[in-house]
Amino acid sequence: MSARRVRSSAATDPCGTRSPLPSGRAVQTAGITDVDELASIAAPRITRRTTASGTRARVRTKAVLITPTGTGTGRAGAQAIASGSARLRPLIAEAARQGLRLAFTVRMPKACYILASGSRTDSPGIRRDVIQRADHTEERSYGSATTGGFDAADFAARVDAAVGDVTAAVHRWLVETGRIHEGAHITHLEIRTWRPR
Repeated sequence: MSARRVRSSAATDPCGTRSPLPSGRAVQTAGITDVDELASIAAPRITRRTTASGTRARVRTKAVLITPTGTGTGRAGAQAIASGSARLRPLIAEAARQGLRLAFTVRMPKACYILASGSRTDSPGIRRDVIQRADHTEERSYGSATTGGFDAADFAARVDAAVGDVTAAVHRWLVETGRIHEGAHITHLEIRTWRPR
């Protein structure tokens, strides 16, 4: 494939991003899989993060939490999105175990959405405005306590079907429901849970 063809295919992509691998393709790896052995190999190359002044940086130790009342929130930014938002999987699994409801907010380039901003078809019953950012991205919320949200068990099954990739599961739902283009790239993701009344 020539460089010219690559450029022209990127120009026709509605989101300006490259499409994900077609389904059915897998990455295969081999080598050491024992966690302790991997940790011993990595130990000499690992240093604790520091701040600009040289002091030890605070590191987030607990990514997700569900309170006794059933409310919980988990967020994933660009770095976590690149690895499939794996930190959100325990939140969704625990919400499913407790029979909770969930909602989520996604952020991506405006051009990646199919439906217009604030469309009732896109997010029916959500009273919050669409948040538009200076970097040409938008945050849109799907589900809320007033609309009933989504069954956490259903989303847990979607995440399991995506081999633990929360971003892929949310992306697939948004594509299936006609809300985003296939090649859309989610830049931020937030999951919220609550106990149904």
